[in-house]
Amino acid sequence: MAKIFVFRHGQTFDNKEKIFSGFRQSDLTPEGIEEVKGIAEKLKNEKVTKAYQSDLIRSQHTLELVLNGWHKNVEIITDARIKERDYGDLTGKSKIEIEKQSPEQYKQWHRSYDVPPAGGESIKDVEKRVLEFLNDVIPTWKKDDVIFISAHGNSLRPMRRYFEHITIDEMCSFEHTPSKIYSYEI
Repeated sequence: MAKIFVFRHGQTFDNKEKIFSGFRQSDLTPEGIEEVKGIAEKLKNEKVTKAYQSDLIRSQHTLELVLNGWHKNVEIITDARIKERDYGDLTGKSKIEIEKQSPEQYKQWHRSYDVPPAGGESIKDVEKRVLEFLNDVIPTWKKDDVIFISAHGNSLRPMRRYFEHITIDEMCSFEHTPSKIYSYEI
């Protein structure tokens, strides 16, 4: 069986300031680096064979820190389909201010399944591209592969739904726990 370890990037400067990042580049804070070191410590003895990252710096920096010299000669694949949700017109704006200005819309944009912010993606849209990714890559995994996936909060949602068979409501309500690793076998 292939073993899969999925984790979210560490805290970014946008996360710390409660800014909608989406496709925007925001690197890890010192606290985020410490979160990732916790993930790296937990995974240091795994014999990883393939690792996936998005095209965003926070995913790439996280994977680099997790591999951290313990894992050599790992095939690293960058795939934009596992990147964060596109927040469209909300990108770069304060979550706190948006919630104050439009509390009902904020709830819809933030956690509803199929309501995207203007110019952005819904969680349903993210799920579509993440499932496309999984359907493409899973058949390429061998039974002895150990896979690392450095993902984002909103790309983790459909991955968890896929592997854990959770409901849409459970997927949308999921809150990220720093340094949490989700592991699966297929």
